[in-house]
Amino acid sequence: MNSLELHSDSKVSEIDEIKVTFERMEQRYQAEIKILKEQILILTARLYGRKSEKISQLYEQLLLFEEKQDEATIPEPEDDEITVPAHSRKKRGRKAISDDLPRVDVLVDIDEADKVCECGCTKSRCGEDVAEKYDVIPPTFRVLRIIRPKYACRACEGVESDKPAVMIAPVPKTLIPKGNATAGLVAHIVTQKFVDAIPFYRLEKILARHGVIIPRATLCNWAIMAAEFCSVLIGFLKKELMSGPLINADETVLQVHKEVGRKNTSQSYMWLFCGGPPNAPVYLFHYDPHRSSQVVKDYLNDYQGYVQTDGYVGYDFLDTMKPIHHVGCFAHARRMFIDAAKIVPRKNGEKMMSHADEAVRFIKNLYAIEKELRENGLDDDRKTAYRQEKSKPILDEFKAWLDKNALITVPKSALGKAIAYTLGQWPRLIRYIDRGFISPDNNRAENAIRPFVIGRKNWLFSDTPRGAHASAILYSLIETAKANGLEPYQYLKYIFGKLPYAETEADHKALLPQYLDREDLATFTQGVVY
Repeated sequence: MNSLELHSDSKVSEIDEIKVTFERMEQRYQAEIKILKEQILILTARLYGRKSEKISQLYEQLLLFEEKQDEATIPEPEDDEITVPAHSRKKRGRKAISDDLPRVDVLVDIDEADKVCECGCTKSRCGEDVAEKYDVIPPTFRVLRIIRPKYACRACEGVESDKPAVMIAPVPKTLIPKGNATAGLVAHIVTQKFVDAIPFYRLEKILARHGVIIPRATLCNWAIMAAEFCSVLIGFLKKELMSGPLINADETVLQVHKEVGRKNTSQSYMWLFCGGPPNAPVYLFHYDPHRSSQVVKDYLNDYQGYVQTDGYVGYDFLDTMKPIHHVGCFAHARRMFIDAAKIVPRKNGEKMMSHADEAVRFIKNLYAIEKELRENGLDDDRKTAYRQEKSKPILDEFKAWLDKNALITVPKSALGKAIAYTLGQWPRLIRYIDRGFISPDNNRAENAIRPFVIGRKNWLFSDTPRGAHASAILYSLIETAKANGLEPYQYLKYIFGKLPYAETEADHKALLPQYLDREDLATFTQGVVY
């Protein structure tokens, strides 16, 4: 072979290597393009698609034609006879008006002349037609004139007594000393902002329409003073929180201005911890400028029990704390598989069955068992036994499915990320079957933190850290009251009027939503409260 042929062969080999390199680059780019397209489809679905995570009827139909059907989920009929269970329809028309609302009778009668018959006799009333309509009386603001008479002896002018010459009743204790707001007004202001999510600048205009001129800065100061006055109750609530067998934790962002050493645009965080005895729940909000695990570590110091969270890495340290058993959230895993299912291409306008749909089916079967437990009203021990019998086999099958598909799925794809997340959380996810009082998901915390998120969309930020801490206190009192079946305004008015007179630990504990006297609440709030 001459030198020319050797040179020609080397050129061919170089060209082949270049082709192989370009082919590999093309494959890598196509894989990246596919992943980017998936991300675009997921974001588009989140923006414009259905927000509900409920499985559609089309998906239910697809399950019927799946080749590998779960026999435990859809059993085969034993004979040719099929029984269709009875179903109920939603009652149409308007709902009945509550019997708890007061009634005012308004008589709409005919003219007196029409009550005389043409025969000359007076017509008798033989019945009536009654129609009920809602009516409203706008908020009525009034001024309480606190009158304290003075008494003195005109005969001796106090010389014959060691007591003061002029006697007058002591100034009533109030939530805001020397302020011109009663406990009822402060409770109304706090309810408007922290329950109805009305910012102070809007509330200022609403009050002005009723002739009550109060600057928004004053409204804000009253709310902060009320929160700081009630801070003593938070310590008692935290003891109740720690006494329960399970704590649900979650966090959300919050923008706080005038935080020392931080820019106004920096993100701070509002943390939420739900727990306490199952029949007397406690929801505690906690503000902190950071999202580090140290916040949770300090807050749950000395706690022993179960803590349920989402998959945020800041909670990973809980796995190493021996007194604590870390529980995961199946709702987050399901959400990732649902996102992956949304981007499956359609054929002839119909959604095709995908691996993501198979994963959702496993989780759906687990939640079907939870629905049965709720409907049957089983206690914790029977729930645990039922889950071990029914849920554990599904979990074992789901785990085998995850292990198998993890080997054949692109890791960076939406489905690959969902599988990796679920496998990484698996020891936490399956822990709920060990105790009947644990839920498969962390929805209790997510639902409890939602009122704060809705309020944040309206008032946008807290001006100072002091205001953020005050918000945490007020949200804690309100959400705990709601969880214990109390109306927020009535409860706030009650504790704002009672707290100035509370002195002992028993007095303060009696003001907690779990322990207060419901009859005393009704009687006290109906009277005049300073």
